[in-house]
Amino acid sequence: MDTMFDTLLQLPLLQGLASEDFTSILEKVKLHFVKLKAGETIARANTPCNELIFLLNGDVSVTTTSADGLYSLTEFARAPYLIEPQSLFGIRTNYTAKYVATTEVNSVRVSKTAVTGYLLKYEIFRLNYLNIASSQSQSLHSKLWDQPSPTPLEGRIRLFILSHLRRPEGMKLLKIKMEDLATIVNDTRNNVSKVLNDMQDRGLLELHRGEIAIPAAEHLLL
Repeated sequence: MDTMFDTLLQLPLLQGLASEDFTSILEKVKLHFVKLKAGETIARANTPCNELIFLLNGDVSVTTTSADGLYSLTEFARAPYLIEPQSLFGIRTNYTAKYVATTEVNSVRVSKTAVTGYLLKYEIFRLNYLNIASSQSQSLHSKLWDQPSPTPLEGRIRLFILSHLRRPEGMKLLKIKMEDLATIVNDTRNNVSKVLNDMQDRGLLELHRGEIAIPAAEHLLL
């Protein structure tokens, strides 16, 4: 089987699918192959999610912005990667983040019609979809209920960052003004500045004008 198909079968929704079933899918489902250059937008936040987008190779940035626009968080992902399968169904069927290629990216797109009319007929595909939806729900529940409620300021800053992450690992970029962060964690700007500088001295983050770079988010885990 072609390397491209092997890559597709590594994606969460297709893992475990038999080769003959996948071959049958390829015969009946139209796949749209799209190549993007670095800097091109793959999907925009608050626009309708009406297709599954599979990234076969390359790297992307994922930027989520708060509803009030006061801060945004950028994470990074590498193919094989599936963009927001949970946004295809439900009450809100818009993308929640902006996805931009940071290298050349090859992608495959499958329409929602093809998903509902054909792919969901396969038990493995249905189970994989349910597992993704369940994992999303369980992760959200864990963030709300399983995390400690830290009193020290540094703990509150860590919790604020961690609670907004899609994946608590790797490089992250948080764009936020110091005074806005101070308001969110209910402390003074001066105290927040002192704690952030101390965290920077310990290598947990890097401070830039209007931005906090987190080299390895896993080091922030409480």
